[in-house]
Amino acid sequence: MLDLDIKKFSLTDSTDTIKSLYGGKTRIRVCGICLQNESILLIKHEGIGVTGELWVPPGGGIEYGEPAEKALKREFREECNVEIKVKKLLFINEFIQKPLHAIELFFEVQLLSGKIKKGMDPEFNKEHQIINEVRFVTFNELNLLPDNKKHGILRGEISSEILLNMFGYFKLSQ
Repeated sequence: MLDLDIKKFSLTDSTDTIKSLYGGKTRIRVCGICLQNESILLIKHEGIGVTGELWVPPGGGIEYGEPAEKALKREFREECNVEIKVKKLLFINEFIQKPLHAIELFFEVQLLSGKIKKGMDPEFNKEHQIINEVRFVTFNELNLLPDNKKHGILRGEISSEILLNMFGYFKLSQ
């Protein structure tokens, strides 16, 4: 865990921390598309993105030697307090915005157990978390959010049908 010794955690602080942790190298991430009742499970990160707020599907980096499915299950436990079943690989997104470069594997997942609650990002200490909110967001709500507050795959008019039928390789910015 990164121990940040700062009084006020700001957009600049979290951006600098993310750049120092992940900048200058390619990171492989796993992300889960968890749908329920025409809603999608999303995490609202604070202090990242151009507006300082970014809604993204749960997920994170794969650790060395860790299979992708195991990494995705771990990320859902850490961030959302739930157990999932990984169903199938949907698509791959490549994000490049120097100094960051990520290859993101998006899987369809099914919620198995647990009560959704805001978890922690272990790269940040508990006083300075970037996870602000975790909840199911309806596609109506999601489509009303400005595009610059959403992960690249969630921009424009999006629905469960569109997400589940995306396949292949994308290069969408965040």
